[in-house]
Amino acid sequence: MEKKAFKKSPSYLSKKNIIAGRNPVIEALKAGQLIDKILLFTNASGDAIFEIRNLAKEKNVPVQHVPAEKLNKLTNVQHQGVVAFKSSVVYQDLQQVIDWVLSQGETPLFLMMDGVTDVRNIGAIARSAVCCGAQAIIIPDKGVGALNEDAVKSSAGALELVQVCRVNSLLKALDTLHLNGIKVFTSEMKAAKKLFDVNFTEPCCVVMGNEELGVQTYMSKAADDRFSIPMKGTFDSLNVSVATGIILYEALKQRITA
Repeated sequence: MEKKAFKKSPSYLSKKNIIAGRNPVIEALKAGQLIDKILLFTNASGDAIFEIRNLAKEKNVPVQHVPAEKLNKLTNVQHQGVVAFKSSVVYQDLQQVIDWVLSQGETPLFLMMDGVTDVRNIGAIARSAVCCGAQAIIIPDKGVGALNEDAVKSSAGALELVQVCRVNSLLKALDTLHLNGIKVFTSEMKAAKKLFDVNFTEPCCVVMGNEELGVQTYMSKAADDRFSIPMKGTFDSLNVSVATGIILYEALKQRITA
C-alpha cells in the first residue's frame, strides 16, 4: 500500500538520539523536531521547565518524571534535569488514518500494542504488518518501546511504510475504532475461539499484549471478541512478533480468498 502523503519520517542512519539541556529541548520542540518523549528530573522547576511542559502538551509529546540518576546514566552532557529522545517515526492521528484508509476504498486492518516494549519485536511486527496489508499500528504514549533508530532498523524500514498512531489512552482509541465500525479482537492464550474462526475480512483491529502479562483485563473486556492461536504440544509461549505474523497472515489469507 502506498503511504499517505503525511510528513515523511527522517532517515534512521543518524545515531544522535538524545537532546540534553533545557534550551536545546525548547529549541527542538519549537523547530518541530520529532520527539518521542521527554524525561524531566522529578524536582525540576523554573520558567524553562514550564515552557517545556507547555510545548510538550501542545505537540502531544509524553513527559515522564525520573530521578537524576537515570538522566545521568543517559548522557555525560550537562542536562539541567531535561533529556529528550528523538523519534524516528512520524506519529499520525488515529481518526485521520481511519478516514484515509476508508477513502482509499480499503478495509481497515489495524494492530494495537498493549505493553509491547522490545523495539526489536515492534520492528518485526511492523514488517509483518506491511507484508500482510495492515495499514496502521496503534501504540500508547507510555509503556511501549521507543520507536527509535533501533526499532526502524529492526523493521527494515517498514515503520516508515505503515501508519503509526500514538494515543494517550488505548481504551479511548478502542472507542474511536468502535465509533468507526471497526471491531476489536484480542489475542489471548486461553481464549476458547480459535484464530481460524475469526472473521478478519471485516474492518478490524487486533490487540497484542505483553508476552508475560498478556492483554490488560479492561482491554479484553472492552473488545468485541477474543481468540487464541492453536498449537501442538505443551509449549504454549510464542514470541509476540511471531504470533502477530501468524495472525496477520491468516487475515491476509481470508481477505485474498474472500
